[in-house]
Amino acid sequence: MKEQVQQAIDKIRPMLQADGGDVELVDFQDGVVKVKLKGACAGCPMSQMTLRNGIERVLKQQLPDVVKSVVPA
Repeated sequence: MKEQVQQAIDKIRPMLQADGGDVELVDFQDGVVKVKLKGACAGCPMSQMTLRNGIERVLKQQLPDVVKSVVPA
């Protein structure tokens, strides 16, 4: 399952990198994805919106039976 989550994150990564940011998968356990926002995303005041409305939404769409939530590590 962790590989599937990583593959989904890899699809999201180019969008974040285009704005100077990045995301790293830290852990996946019991449906909870822990990620670390990097680059411009790490200090951005909109990072929580990116996490919830961007990363979490996409992961839940791609892996609805796997991902419950996405949280910062």
